[in-house]
Amino acid sequence: MGSLAVSRLAVEDDLPSASIADQVATIARKNLAPMAAAIDAGNVYPDELLRRLGDVGAWGSHQPKNGAADLRCAIQSIAALGEVCGATAFMAWCQNTLVWYAANSSNPKLVARFGDKFATGQILGGTGLSNPMKSFFGIEKLKLNGRKVDGGYIVRGALPWVSNLGPGHFFGTIFEREDEPGGAVMFLADCSDPAVSLQPCKPFLAMDGTGTYGVQFRDVFVPDDLILADPAGPFVKKIRAGFILLQAGMATGLIRDCINIMNEVDAPLGHVNRYLPQQPVNFRELLSELETEAMALASDPFNAEDSYWRKVVELRLRAGDASVAAAHAAMLHCGARGYLMSHRAQRRLREAYFVAIVTPATKQLRKMLADM
Repeated sequence: MGSLAVSRLAVEDDLPSASIADQVATIARKNLAPMAAAIDAGNVYPDELLRRLGDVGAWGSHQPKNGAADLRCAIQSIAALGEVCGATAFMAWCQNTLVWYAANSSNPKLVARFGDKFATGQILGGTGLSNPMKSFFGIEKLKLNGRKVDGGYIVRGALPWVSNLGPGHFFGTIFEREDEPGGAVMFLADCSDPAVSLQPCKPFLAMDGTGTYGVQFRDVFVPDDLILADPAGPFVKKIRAGFILLQAGMATGLIRDCINIMNEVDAPLGHVNRYLPQQPVNFRELLSELETEAMALASDPFNAEDSYWRKVVELRLRAGDASVAAAHAAMLHCGARGYLMSHRAQRRLREAYFVAIVTPATKQLRKMLADM
C-alpha cells in the first residue's frame, strides 16, 4: 500500500493535531488493512475499530473553538483510512459529520449529553441528510414529517439509506413541520427507540459493511432535548461547507492508493503501460492540487461568502471526477490481474463510483453550480 505518512499531504508541518492523523494512519495500516475486503463484502461492520479511532482523537479535532473551526486534521484522518478502505473512510465521514452537527448545535442539553460521547466514539452514528440536502436544492421532497406536541415532536416517515448505524447509534436528520409547510426541524434520531426500525438494504455494488439501513419512523416522539436546530434552515447553511469538505478525505485517500496501484505494476507492466494516456505523475499533480485547495478551504468552514461556497462545491465535484478517473486508470494499468476479485483495483473502482454518487452526487453538484 505504500507509506501512509501524513507528511505527504499538503498540510502545514506545524498543524497542532497532525499527530492524530499519524495515529489514524498507523491503525489503518496495521488493523484496518486486513479487514478491508471483509468490510467491502459486508461480512464485517468495524464498530470496535471505529471506537478505537475515537480513542486516539479521530472524531474530535474539528469541533469549533471560540467561534472558529478547522477541518484539516479530520480530512487528513479520513484520507489515511481511505487509502486503505473506502468503506471505512465513508463511515469516518459519517461519524465526523455527526460530531459536526452536535458541536454546532445551540441546544445546551443536547451538547452536554452527546458532544463528548460522539467526539470520543463512545456513541457511534451517522447522518441522514441525503434526502434533506436534495430537498433544499429542489431535487426531492422531505420524506419525514413532524407535528408539535408537549415537550417535542411526533415524527413519521422513512429514509431509504442511512449509514454507520446499529443498536445504540444516533444520526442527524430533518423533518418538515406538518403545521408549517416548508418549515423544517433538524434532530437526532435514536436507533434504540422502539418506534424506529432499521431495515436491511439490498446488497450494494460495494461497501456493504457500512451499517447502512433503511430507517422507518412510526410516530416517534422526539423530545426537545434531541432537537439540533429549530428552524433547520440557518443551521444547515452554517454546517453545509463542513458536511461537504469532510468528504474530500474519502476522495484523496482513494486517489492516493490508485497511484500506489499503478506504481506497483510499473516493474512488470511499465513497458506497455507507458502507452496509456493517464500516468501516475498526472494523478500525483492532480492530487496535490486537490489537497492544497481542500486544506485551504477546510481552515475556514464558517466562511459565509458566496464565492467560498462555490469553491467548496467545485472542489467536491472535481474530487468525485478525479476519484473515478484515478480508479479507472488503475484498472487499465493492472490489466487482467486487476480484474480478479482478489485484487483491490476492482474494489477501488467500485468505491470510486460511490464517491461520485454519494450526496451531493455529481449531478446534484452540477445543478447547484448551474443554479448559482
